[in-house]
Amino acid sequence: MRDSIAPEFLGDSYLLENESARNLYASVRDLPIIDAHNHADIVEIVENRPWSDIWEVEGATDHYVWEMMRRRGVAEDLITGDADNHDKWLTLAKVFPALAGNPTYEWIHLDLRRRFGIDDVISESTAESIWQQTMDRLAKPEMRPQRVLEAMGVEVMCTTDDPTMRLPHHKRAAAEIRGTRILPTWRPDKAMKIESDGWRDWVTNLCDEAGESPSTLDGFLAALRATHEYFSELGCVASDHGVAVPWSHDVDPVRARRIHDQVMGGRRVTDDQAIDYHAFMLREFARMNAAVGWVMQIHMGAVRDYRDSLFATLGPDSGGDLSDHSIEIVRHLGPLLNEVDGRLKLVLYSLDPNHETSLATIARAFPNVSLGAPWWFNDSPNGMARSLRYVGTVDLLANHAGMVTDSRKLISFGSRTEMWRRAMCNALGAMVERGQMPTAAAENLARGLAYDRPKAVFFEG
Repeated sequence: MRDSIAPEFLGDSYLLENESARNLYASVRDLPIIDAHNHADIVEIVENRPWSDIWEVEGATDHYVWEMMRRRGVAEDLITGDADNHDKWLTLAKVFPALAGNPTYEWIHLDLRRRFGIDDVISESTAESIWQQTMDRLAKPEMRPQRVLEAMGVEVMCTTDDPTMRLPHHKRAAAEIRGTRILPTWRPDKAMKIESDGWRDWVTNLCDEAGESPSTLDGFLAALRATHEYFSELGCVASDHGVAVPWSHDVDPVRARRIHDQVMGGRRVTDDQAIDYHAFMLREFARMNAAVGWVMQIHMGAVRDYRDSLFATLGPDSGGDLSDHSIEIVRHLGPLLNEVDGRLKLVLYSLDPNHETSLATIARAFPNVSLGAPWWFNDSPNGMARSLRYVGTVDLLANHAGMVTDSRKLISFGSRTEMWRRAMCNALGAMVERGQMPTAAAENLARGLAYDRPKAVFFEG
């Protein structure tokens, strides 16, 4: 027999545990979305072609989904392989009940409810019905990418782009799309990875495009500055950097040039040389950003491609990454922070809850540093609540940078933002109920975290 006391799954009180939380969420629920970091496909948006099916929408590019399916023993052919999308969806639905408790379970159900109007709980028995209902819905004009962005209320969004990209679709987006601003983000991670087998080819390609010599560090830096300027011309307001460890210690330019010359000459680097080159380049990127007033986002702590067999068969970004809680953030990030103190806005993202103690005290010490939303493995109602509680006691919630979706799925922008806003309002509501702040203060914080603060950090100078 159904328990009449149990809250409705994803109902009006989802993640909202008291009346104060529910009132706060009502005040921010319909605010526009400001998304300064995601992995959306700009081509998909500009071409505005319809999605073919629910698997393409939910599973084709989402390594969160892939990892959960692997955890349930699904064969790779039915995840990233040659099986047709219908079979992949049926397989996902079959294992989906076992995903309960993971945020992926909530995100995809939220997508079904908010975007498709489908309240069914995903399972083997509902899989075919959901497939057919979503096929019918996807055929409608309002389910094209640009209309979906409009329906979700996305005011501005920033994609993540390699410096070698010429960004023709961003030019088209600026000229053709109304209602949502779509801006590029400069992501020069490959420039730092001098130990990578493909580094020399990447450098040569970048320098050839810029008309600079790849054989010298000065030529390479000139080419990077040229792409930096080009991104600025297309409205870019931020760079993004994914680093395992935020090395930023002082490195003599002479040593950096020698390391560059060594690899361009066909010789490999030692681990110490690679670390020094990473540190030198991260400081150079910070100087470029400070010169033009960009925001510098640093995502740290991810160990990439840890599972060798997955990387060998599928390549990067295939779900073989993990978190390293033991990185020394304070010591390694300090030289960069002190060089740009007061001259550059930085947003730091926490991959592991153990990082938050260091990051919150760093933000407390440096007014030009903001904390971003909990990232990746930390991006869940539990991670958000824990982060907000801690940040609010050490740093200032009013100085938080707010939510970014980090999503590869356009249709999940709304779901991820909703989860954040609900978790945030619940955290604030609990403080109201405990007498820690008046309702008016919580309302100001809720609006700030949901909309005003990310807009100010990234888009208002």
